[in-house]
Amino acid sequence: MNALKENWKVALVDALVLVVVVFLFVFRHPVLAIVTLVLGIAGTVLYIIGSKRLAQQEESKAQLEAAKQTVSMFIISKKKMKLKDAGLPSAALESVGKLARNQKVPVLKVKVGSQIMTLLCEPEIFDSVPEKKEVKATVAGLYVTSVKGLHGNKGVKKVEEKKGFWKRTLEKAQEKAGAKQIK
Repeated sequence: MNALKENWKVALVDALVLVVVVFLFVFRHPVLAIVTLVLGIAGTVLYIIGSKRLAQQEESKAQLEAAKQTVSMFIISKKKMKLKDAGLPSAALESVGKLARNQKVPVLKVKVGSQIMTLLCEPEIFDSVPEKKEVKATVAGLYVTSVKGLHGNKGVKKVEEKKGFWKRTLEKAQEKAGAKQIK
């Protein structure tokens, strides 16, 4: 009963799919009924997997928040490279799945005190991280979650989002027409 309270939306969608399948069988459309049934089952499975992944993600964010600490570091270089080529400790690589090792991730090579380390970085802040500068960063284990400028820097610069083809074309057309830009 507890599982039904948690997944009542899924149960409702499954019931609707079942009603549609019965309706299609009654009106002699068995192929359409089977396709509808398969799509309903696939949607249910994807919803359940997605909700479990979301719960895992929230749990890992809570762990990162609990373990974070502020560290002053000098950023030597930053790259996007495969996890297995990043030079991380073997214990960190073993905890990651085999398929995830081949994905490109943002990696920072930093100097903390007298020690040179390789750290992973959040993709959202990777573009705004300055190279060859000393920064104050919030770190949780091997993961950099935020960066602030240090030593007279006017803060870490924010990178503008790249405009897509259609947005650039629209702006050019509006500029030629003398119209105001739509935001």
